[in-house]
Amino acid sequence: MSRLDRLIQELCPNGVEYRTFGELATIVRGASPRPINKFITTADDGVNWIKIGDVKQGNKYITTTAEKITQAGAKKSRFVKEGDFILSNSMSFGRPYILKTRGCIHDGWLAISDIEDYFIPDFLYHLLNSNQYQKMMRKKASFGGAVQNLNAEIVRELELPVPPLPVQREIVRILDNFTELTAELTAELTAREKQYEYYRNMLLTFGDEVPRLKLGEISIMQRGTSVTKKSVKAGSIPVISGGREPAYHCNLNNRDGETITVAGSGAGAGYVQYWKIPIFVCDAFSIKANAGLSTKYLYYVLTNIQEQIYATKKGGGVPHVHISSIENFKIPVPPLEEQSRIVAILDRFEALCNDLAGGLPAEIAARQKQYEYYRDKLLAFQPAE
Repeated sequence: MSRLDRLIQELCPNGVEYRTFGELATIVRGASPRPINKFITTADDGVNWIKIGDVKQGNKYITTTAEKITQAGAKKSRFVKEGDFILSNSMSFGRPYILKTRGCIHDGWLAISDIEDYFIPDFLYHLLNSNQYQKMMRKKASFGGAVQNLNAEIVRELELPVPPLPVQREIVRILDNFTELTAELTAELTAREKQYEYYRNMLLTFGDEVPRLKLGEISIMQRGTSVTKKSVKAGSIPVISGGREPAYHCNLNNRDGETITVAGSGAGAGYVQYWKIPIFVCDAFSIKANAGLSTKYLYYVLTNIQEQIYATKKGGGVPHVHISSIENFKIPVPPLEEQSRIVAILDRFEALCNDLAGGLPAEIAARQKQYEYYRDKLLAFQPAE
């Protein structure tokens, strides 16, 4: 029998009491001084302005903010302190965070405080983040199939289990072991990626002895073909459009063999990818190296200047990157033997960082699934009789 089983048997043998969240905590909505631009400040006496953009999904804590608001703005907002919970009610919908700073929250947040008598903060974090409560909040906030804002009243009505604090502590210990391992793997992946970028930049930095030629002179650059999802039957050929992932799949291809693609429009405009399978290029353009140049080597050169490609975006609401934007970029062209050597080294780094079949990302994904499985299992309490 595990330590957790013994605690449950000893402290709550007949099940766990469930109570509405509103009985257990103070839950209020944030407030925004408007227009917010008039209250943003860099003054020393400014108050932290906590935005959803200050945190990443998966993070447990909020420790810093990018902006501050004036004292006058703070009086029109909702002040929160260290140890409080905040819950997003739009965008990253229903995500809980524990504050490790203080400041003001806008009306895209709910503030949750006064939980000390009933919950350990980390336990409540795991509970609200569980699939059960994420689905419950989404369902209660939905109307006519569309997700509305998650208001305070909906959250107050949630029925939560209140196991004894020793049981909560043991569950937190178990789940935190999973998340700590995932964090270690993520840190390792970040370190590997930085190492990869360092060596890629070093390997692709040449002296004056290496000629530099225009991209348009050493490759075939072709615009994609307009196509709609309805005009092509579903199949297994990836359709390369404005995003990082295939827009969908079709049953024909317009590019074969080694191909580089550059996304043409949208948020991902300019993103460089490499393909060694048949693809259909739609809202993007393709690049194939001419004789005397390795397409894979050219791909690595372009990813090394990815930010420069992004900087060529044009357009207002929908940014675009065109062939004409990058065809005059100067590309170093060492001998083919040197290109092959560079590709072999960078292939090994990229495989370690990005191989979804067996690299670190796959290990991180597996650990995350393991954490979610045990989280949802450990937090499924039998209601008290």
